[in-house]
Amino acid sequence: MDVYIARQPIFTAAKEIYGYELLFRDSMSNVFPDIDGDVATSRLLSNSFSTFDLDRLCAGKRMFVNFTKDLLIKEVPRLFPQDRLVVEILEDIEPDDHVVQACQNIADAGYAMALDDFFFKPGLLPLIQLSQTIKIDFRQTPLKTIKAFVKHLSPYSITLLAEKIETHEEFEHALEMGFTLFQGYFFCKPEILEGKDIAPNKVTLLQIVGEINRRECDLERLAEIINRDVSVTYKLLRYINSAYFRRGQKIQSIQHAVVMLGETEIRKFVSLVATASLAADKPSELIRNAIIRARMCELLGTLDGLNLDKFELFLAGLFSRIDAMLDNPMEEIIDQLPLSPNVVRALTDGDGPLADVLALIDAYETGDWDLFARVTAKLGIDDSKMPDFYLEAIGWADTYAAL
Repeated sequence: MDVYIARQPIFTAAKEIYGYELLFRDSMSNVFPDIDGDVATSRLLSNSFSTFDLDRLCAGKRMFVNFTKDLLIKEVPRLFPQDRLVVEILEDIEPDDHVVQACQNIADAGYAMALDDFFFKPGLLPLIQLSQTIKIDFRQTPLKTIKAFVKHLSPYSITLLAEKIETHEEFEHALEMGFTLFQGYFFCKPEILEGKDIAPNKVTLLQIVGEINRRECDLERLAEIINRDVSVTYKLLRYINSAYFRRGQKIQSIQHAVVMLGETEIRKFVSLVATASLAADKPSELIRNAIIRARMCELLGTLDGLNLDKFELFLAGLFSRIDAMLDNPMEEIIDQLPLSPNVVRALTDGDGPLADVLALIDAYETGDWDLFARVTAKLGIDDSKMPDFYLEAIGWADTYAAL
């Protein structure tokens, strides 16, 4: 069985990573002929936990996973690590005696429990009392209703998690109401789109990124540019001398490092380091997400049927979050970079084949499997390598984050 898995970040109020919700799918069709749904889901979860390196996937953080009624009654969550798993109880599960007793057993075994897509009703009280976390969907629930829910829950020792937070305004509303955990892609959106200049040091970094991505830039010129920035120089030498390369002779000059890596790889490296510096005052997940997207775009360029320049794919993925890094409109930032028309078109107009690749990654990240299938069909590519690409991109991003 092919297993597709994505993750959605869960943040603290300080915008630090608390954990990830894991989103599973079995295949393109997501259909299990002649197999009971719960048996199939159980098999899917088992395959996922055995096939994927979850420490790598979740970076040692908590993992939130949905379980159906029958899986709860069978106490399937107890098959998985209790120190990492948060058991999410789906909103459509009726809290009958069997469900409550099973959840009690799971909680007594040391598992953290969460109520998903919460809507208050008296019958839920037994499950509320067993839960450490309650998730409320800010897209589906009016703010007035959410405030009432928060009041109902105030007597209980509950952590409130705001789901589907897509803007900083929603983040602020949730924070004011007492929520301490936040799930959604608000961190990937600009906080301010008007009236904010780009800081001078960030303008310099943009110039470095722009210069190294000029078509006519040669290796000697690249080395000269890198030597201007102490931070980039240090990180490059640290990277080229890391265990990843396993070289017998230590490389001590930028010129040597540039020659060893080659033009394409050095362009990528400096683009990544400079872009990470642009986001130094942002949540670490923002730059990690940008690097993951860049690597996934590049890996997709290896597939048959996707006849696109791999470096253009890489840049499109990397810069797809640059408006959030600089809190400025995408168009104004891209005007300062000498990018190819294909990359500019994808980032500013959301049009063209590069934009379709970005849409594919958006769908995968958010677990929108229907959209994922449609875009895959439009691009005419085989999606079977996407899970491997995703894990490879996560590992690659973590390598750069450690520099």
